[in-house]
Amino acid sequence: MSEPIRNRYEFVILFDVENGNPNGDPDAGNMPRVDPETGLGIVTDVCLKRKIRNYVETVKEDATGYRIYVKDGVPLNRSDAEAYAALEVDEKSVKEKKKADPDLDRKIRDWMCANFYDIRTFGAVMTTFVKAALNCGQVRGPVQLGFARSVEPIVPQEVTITRVAITTEADAEKKGTEMGRKYIVPYGLYRCEGYVSANLARKTTGFSQEDLSLLWEAILNMFEHDHSAARGKMAVRELIVFRHDCELGCAPAWKLFESVHIQRKDPSDPAPARSYQDYAVTVDESALPSGVTCVRMG
Repeated sequence: MSEPIRNRYEFVILFDVENGNPNGDPDAGNMPRVDPETGLGIVTDVCLKRKIRNYVETVKEDATGYRIYVKDGVPLNRSDAEAYAALEVDEKSVKEKKKADPDLDRKIRDWMCANFYDIRTFGAVMTTFVKAALNCGQVRGPVQLGFARSVEPIVPQEVTITRVAITTEADAEKKGTEMGRKYIVPYGLYRCEGYVSANLARKTTGFSQEDLSLLWEAILNMFEHDHSAARGKMAVRELIVFRHDCELGCAPAWKLFESVHIQRKDPSDPAPARSYQDYAVTVDESALPSGVTCVRMG
């Protein structure tokens, strides 16, 4: 793997949804997640990281160093067992081998970081208990995301649908169609803020410049290979990246995030926003602290 990154980053993701459900809430019948106090829509960090993982898996196809640890249909302890096998350790002898080699825990952790992109990026808890303990440690990843929130309140709509395919023979004798429903957000622009720690990348996971480039690519394209009728039309509209000149950073993250402004182009228009073109996105670069540069992608 190449050298870890040497610069701290913060970033803002702007993405929107049209006639779809960006993140269903299982506690509310899979309705779009909403902050009940403000009416703002919510998309969890877990949802967005799933899209990033799926993109990396699609483009890298399990290439060496770019496998995905949190993966559909693959138990976590199966991947943990691979690290044990690679270092010639098993559940029964691991305690004795750790006494003989105090660095064994670090070697196991480093093997997992080197082989799985999402561990190297987001970190992971790699301890499972199935008959015997497989403990590959815990890793705090250098890349962290917050919840995405919509710029304006959303109004989820329930749409009733019909289908001609009847579920059972008994029902087919009584009716010709069945009713269903789906939830949509007519339009919503969402903002997500994230962080990249060069310090954690160097000390812990080895997250590299190549990994960072792949992360930006994955964020910009995370909805392009994830289209479905339920999610409607989703797209990343812009990725705004703040780069510090040093590892520990030159300014607090909140100051950089506050320099990004999203406003309606016509504040007097009472109609709800229905496209990205209804908004103006600006970055007050003149107010950026010394040592911080801004790059806008998208």
